[in-house]
Amino acid sequence: MTITDSPSSASTGSDRPQLIAALWSDEITPQLKDYIAIPALSPAFDPDWVGSGHIQRAVDQIYDWMRSRPINGMSVSVEELPGRTPVIVAEIAPFGMVSTAEDTSAEGTTTLLYGHLDKQPEMEGWRPDLGPWKPVMEGTRLYGRGGADDGYAAYASLAAVEAVQASGGTHGRLVVLIEASEESGSPDLPAHVDALAGRLGDVDLVICLDSGCADYNTMWLTTSLRGMVFGKLTVEIVNEGIHSGSAGGVVPSSFRIIRQLLERVEDAQDGRVLLESANVDIPAYREAEASATADLLGSYVYEEYPMVDGASPAETEPAGALLARTWKPSLAYVGADGLPPTAKAGNVLRPYTALQLSLRLPPTADAKAVTRELTETLEADPPYGAKVTFSDTDYADGWNAPDLAPWLRDALDAASLVNFGHNMQLFGEGGSIPFMGMLGDKFPAAQFVITGVLGPGSNAHGPNEFLDVAYAEKLTCCIADVLAAKAGAGVDES
Repeated sequence: MTITDSPSSASTGSDRPQLIAALWSDEITPQLKDYIAIPALSPAFDPDWVGSGHIQRAVDQIYDWMRSRPINGMSVSVEELPGRTPVIVAEIAPFGMVSTAEDTSAEGTTTLLYGHLDKQPEMEGWRPDLGPWKPVMEGTRLYGRGGADDGYAAYASLAAVEAVQASGGTHGRLVVLIEASEESGSPDLPAHVDALAGRLGDVDLVICLDSGCADYNTMWLTTSLRGMVFGKLTVEIVNEGIHSGSAGGVVPSSFRIIRQLLERVEDAQDGRVLLESANVDIPAYREAEASATADLLGSYVYEEYPMVDGASPAETEPAGALLARTWKPSLAYVGADGLPPTAKAGNVLRPYTALQLSLRLPPTADAKAVTRELTETLEADPPYGAKVTFSDTDYADGWNAPDLAPWLRDALDAASLVNFGHNMQLFGEGGSIPFMGMLGDKFPAAQFVITGVLGPGSNAHGPNEFLDVAYAEKLTCCIADVLAAKAGAGVDES
């Protein structure tokens, strides 16, 4: 596929920021307020998601808006598979380019833009004037669950395309895919991707808007994502609760047993994860990248966290803190069963204790192998012969980005310079996006632009989540510029 010699192909896109700002003000922000009000919990947190209908409401809202956009050559559909959450798919033909019928088919190369619409649970601790399903605009911040993670992605993706076309730019073949199970680990997505294989075609560029930024002053490109293992550790010691005065000292506490088991996995003094399979050699170029980012951010790397007065982080050297959250494993205890609320706690030696474990893994660790080692380590030789199980496990591999193609690095730098006044910056993320590893396997030659709006204080998954609309506008401009640059650089589109 070749570029035309018409004036539109030489457009600088200087009017794109105004077009995109108007879209955010008039269209996207009102839409996101309505979306935030929908408690579209991911299936892991709403097993009756079909009956509750909230995911379907979010799908309908986003689909209706996408279908209404004046984008040349676009078709939008909702795809369903039995027993799985739906996906929204928008196919957009090349624009402003000389092409044949064969070029515009799914056999040509495709830029895939990804996002999701399902949400995390409410979480406690919201400010009294805020709430997870209560959209509140405060300055440039739009508060509410899911706006930043990741409801804005569908709107920003189409706004970028719309602005390219309206400004006289060019773009290649595009597919926008919005899923509804990401917060559950994307269990439904592989089946959809397989079913859509003929329509996706040969994906050579993936743009994912579900990541974050280290500050709100530039475009940040995610270079790695951690993997994870999730599971429930349960220790049972007696068949029913017993008076602690009668049994204490004779019957071991299930909580003390679980402490012993956890010492096999994590050093309580420094938080080191002791599993061999969970630790990897950090590539030298990622260490250098972390050092450069630390020079830019300094102590803000750890000062962004809302720690209580007098508390200090586990790592205070900026580069070390960045590597700790991106290339080293870490264990979190995200839920518990068997423990009554303190206000209702009696003097009873409880029959069992259960903890939900979330183990973050380095990008290149083998999550399946870690799951196996973790299970064996916890269940082997249980203290006092207690019944110990590690169950309901799930895992996902991390992702380490391939090297950027020269055209893409130049395009990202140029887009960030134009829209933020700074070159693009690189950093690793501590979270997981299972979709990336899967796509990397399916399209090993593809380039990746993983970015997003989850910056300092945005608090995805926690209370007071917000989307910085001003930053999202500029990021949308950057995506539009990259789409146009790919066509303008003469990247093979056929």
